[in-house]
Amino acid sequence: MQRAYKYLFGPVPSRRLGRSLGVDLTPFKTCTLNCVFCQLGRTTHKTVARKEYVPVKNVKAELARWVKESGKADYITLSGSGEPTLHSRFGDVLSFIRERTPFSAVLLSNGTLFWISEVRKAACQAEIVKLSLSAWNQDSFDHINRPHAGLKFGQMMDGYRAFRDEFQGKLWIEVFLLWGMNSIPRDVEKIAKLTESIKPDAIHLNTAVRPPAEDFAVPVPRKQMEAMAGLFHPRAKIIAEYSSNKTAEIAANETTIMAMLRRRPCTARQIADVFGMHLNEVAKYLGKLTRTGAVHVQEKGHEAYYAR
Repeated sequence: MQRAYKYLFGPVPSRRLGRSLGVDLTPFKTCTLNCVFCQLGRTTHKTVARKEYVPVKNVKAELARWVKESGKADYITLSGSGEPTLHSRFGDVLSFIRERTPFSAVLLSNGTLFWISEVRKAACQAEIVKLSLSAWNQDSFDHINRPHAGLKFGQMMDGYRAFRDEFQGKLWIEVFLLWGMNSIPRDVEKIAKLTESIKPDAIHLNTAVRPPAEDFAVPVPRKQMEAMAGLFHPRAKIIAEYSSNKTAEIAANETTIMAMLRRRPCTARQIADVFGMHLNEVAKYLGKLTRTGAVHVQEKGHEAYYAR
């Protein structure tokens, strides 16, 4: 099966956005960070170089075709398999979504480049922006997010606050907590104090419910997550589990993946290649199937295999 689109994936079920059409603006695992908890594995191209990684004209053409073909979604989201703000023209894509489609534009970013004024200006074209925060100082940033050598935590925080002053849309902060790494109450309180200084519209708590890049990235139990949510102002919302009674199309995709895994264990990449799906799309389905116990993970070498 050939993928109908090269730069679009989904719509996929989103814990925050209902059904979201994803737009992928960078090659796989091209990112400013190498987070220990990343569901897509370790970063293979860690960089802070901003350029037009994929042709914007081609992305716009695919979006126009998708809309013309009566595509349905709740939002169109710049996300994908890398950091979207590395693309030097991501703002043009956001503007196109707002002006040429009936859908709201969303940017999901790790926020590491928001110290750059032109990145913040481009991000203002979105209606919702999600930024990430899992650390409270440079040492914890280095340990959990493993950033490119040119990135400084304090500079990133200054960029967050500047963006809040400039941005008129909804700003969300996602805090990713890991057991034994940033889940001690006094450390969570430090993160909470930072988020409060940014003045977001909402704070979302997440943890490693999907297989992470590193085995030592352990999820925080829900009971502890609920206690930690109260340390944030406004109170944080736990998004670590996705549940939906949405369309039968989602179940059909899960059923198809399950049928494949009954025959033999597969990696997420193998599933994506067979069905012509984006890795992010596959990861969402595998995450749900793993949480419900429908499939389990087997480690072979440095690869995670999913089996029935």
